[in-house]
Amino acid sequence: MLVLGAMGGTTGWHYSITHNPRLAPHVPNYSAAAAGRTFPSAAGVHTAELFFTDDTGLYFFPTRDAGALVDPAAEEITAELMVERHRDRSRRLSAERLYLPREEPYLDRHNHWCVNVPGSLLVIPVADIAQHFIAVLCFLAQNGYAIYDDVHNRKIPGLDTFGGLVDIEQPFPLTFAEQYALTEATAELATACYAGTLMLQAMGLGGWMFDGIDRFTMLGASGTPKVPGLGFRYDRDERWSTPNPTGREGVFEAYCPPHYSDMAAAVEAFARRKFGPGGPFHPDTPGAWTDSPGVRGSAQVHDERFKACITLQAQYIFDTFGKFPGTVPTVFILNYVQAHHLDLEFYDHHFKPGAYLHTHATHLQKWHNRA
Repeated sequence: MLVLGAMGGTTGWHYSITHNPRLAPHVPNYSAAAAGRTFPSAAGVHTAELFFTDDTGLYFFPTRDAGALVDPAAEEITAELMVERHRDRSRRLSAERLYLPREEPYLDRHNHWCVNVPGSLLVIPVADIAQHFIAVLCFLAQNGYAIYDDVHNRKIPGLDTFGGLVDIEQPFPLTFAEQYALTEATAELATACYAGTLMLQAMGLGGWMFDGIDRFTMLGASGTPKVPGLGFRYDRDERWSTPNPTGREGVFEAYCPPHYSDMAAAVEAFARRKFGPGGPFHPDTPGAWTDSPGVRGSAQVHDERFKACITLQAQYIFDTFGKFPGTVPTVFILNYVQAHHLDLEFYDHHFKPGAYLHTHATHLQKWHNRA
């Protein structure tokens, strides 16, 4: 729980983005989560969640919409409190450890001997790029921008209707905007893993962050039922060079079809996440400010015209490319973190002094009362 908490725990209320003269007198309404977590997210959008597996099974550890499970303004934040508040977030998906064959293409060859072995903890951060790209489209529109299809070199039909809301003469390239979303979400995944490795060192555990597991295998698109991975639904299309996972029903569903009827429904769901109960811009959601209801309630709610502008662009992408986003994956995995006990005798024999930390040398005594 300490490793999971370090990688994806909530740390209090997110302070949001509070200044943009273009949006005044409203507070900028970019964020999609009310709580902050142990890793940064562009404008507080937060689309990543954690899965993990160990000897007791496969689990989902959702925290992005849990609210602030701890509050520094009201209590002393300790490791014990973080564990206590986060323990109940784990949702068991299977009683068996995630199965990964020790061969290519499932695992890189140099990882066959050590990844997902008995006794280890394997943590798997996953990002919803579809939702993140909806957030990017909203951000662009809030600042007067739209996109055009640079793959087919054409403007999005019907966008002229939204002149005055967005600049229809100087749109952003679709591929640029989608790469932006992918890169921003990847920063969540990478920094979550880095936070996890720092906790490993502090605790004296062995392990590392790495990307040597095939992401399609992990998401459920291995092509063989014997290797279900996380069990995500995926689709194939002759327009795509790779399969496209979109989510696991009732667990982690990307903001796009088939998990929503169309992109209008996905955009509406994103607006509910932001402005509905528990969202960052609902006046009844607690916060860090002395006047939290006033700050949260001052954000401008996405009106029907704004949502229609976002939906037009999003639905065009889905209809044109057969998926959303059109040129990058709908769901993305990059890094993993594994935790295990270190074989100190190996390092003592093959390495010079200093190959491991004092925390590693004393881990068994401190944490397990063993010499």
